[in-house]
Amino acid sequence: MNQPLADKVVVVTGGSAGIGQAAALAFARAGARLAVADVDVGGGEETAHLIEQAGGQALFVRTDVSQAVQVEQLIRHTVDKFGRLDCAFNNAGINEERGTVVDCTEALWDRTLEINLKGIWLCLKYEIPPMLQNGGGAIVNTASIVGLSSARQVPAYVASKYGIIGLTRATARDFGQQGIRVNAVCPGTIRTPMYVRRLGDDPEVDARLAAESVMGRLGTAEDIADVVVWLCTDAARFVNGHSMLVDGGDLA
Repeated sequence: MNQPLADKVVVVTGGSAGIGQAAALAFARAGARLAVADVDVGGGEETAHLIEQAGGQALFVRTDVSQAVQVEQLIRHTVDKFGRLDCAFNNAGINEERGTVVDCTEALWDRTLEINLKGIWLCLKYEIPPMLQNGGGAIVNTASIVGLSSARQVPAYVASKYGIIGLTRATARDFGQQGIRVNAVCPGTIRTPMYVRRLGDDPEVDARLAAESVMGRLGTAEDIADVVVWLCTDAARFVNGHSMLVDGGDLA
């Protein structure tokens, strides 16, 4: 079996379900050892269990990425357990909005930016030092198609995703010469638990959105996971500071 990340150590945040869980499983299939992080203990432990059940190695650490102490502990536990850190997928995020910038409350704005953008910054802050000790690494941040375009009635979410793309580029420039690559993945319409929470579990809605898409279907968590893993392999060794759109061509 081809395992391009054999013996590498990877942190995945937001790993309890959806894209994060699919990515953690894909990293494990690629040979990596995983630290799975999430506030959802049940889902995170299930992801770690699925990896171990398949013969891999995984550690679950409950982590609120908006809290510096918890992110620092996540990275410390990972290095203590596996001895190093090679890659990270900073995926944790929320989208709880339904309204315009006028409707958005200060509390919702702060919560969205704290988790989606501050959370990525904190992860980068604590992931990069152990990677530097190893001579380099690869990091992927979850942005969104709306970070390259926009969307209606989700102003805080859109702002956070634009911010992630800017932060990704800035960090890539700062650490590229030290062997650390930092990229973003920008999913389009992907049927995940977050999608279901926002739009409902409605086959008619799924069919309508699929019919409107360029490829005639919704994206899956696995569609994104495979791209994330590729960005962390040597096959993407000269890809840095890039915001990779994975939307089936819809933005085209």
